[in-house]
Amino acid sequence: MLTSTEPSAAPALRLEPVTPKNIDAALELKVRPDQAHLVAPVATSLAEAYAYGGTAWPRLVYDGERLVGFVMAFFDVVFQPGDEPRSGLWRLNIAADTQGRGYGRFAVEQVAAEIRRRGGTRVGVTYVPGEGGPAGFYARLGFRPTGGFSGDQEVAELEL
Repeated sequence: MLTSTEPSAAPALRLEPVTPKNIDAALELKVRPDQAHLVAPVATSLAEAYAYGGTAWPRLVYDGERLVGFVMAFFDVVFQPGDEPRSGLWRLNIAADTQGRGYGRFAVEQVAAEIRRRGGTRVGVTYVPGEGGPAGFYARLGFRPTGGFSGDQEVAELEL
């Protein structure tokens, strides 16, 4: 469970904005082939970030000087008229050869910390359910399914 705003991994881990200096590396980042149907590529995320402006928060995950992942959050989105604004994890891509080292956990913790810093009390996420999907990963971080779906993706939330 996410109980702290402190990163759970080494201090060399950090999030950085996407810039002209690192965009080419960002676009080359790929998840494992068996995960490609579960998460959109970084290029799609960056196009969405451009289209949605201030709502999207795209960041690259670095371990020292090595790019190991991409994460994108969203802030204060009203999905249905009359709903309260929600914030959460929009996208998480960890490079195929760096998975299983805590980078995904670190990225989610940093998104949670940013949501908390902005006054939020919960983190939402959607994911493709089923075998090979990320449901177990999010459950280990404390996310609980809400019973709802967004299209074909299951909705889960983490209380901060």
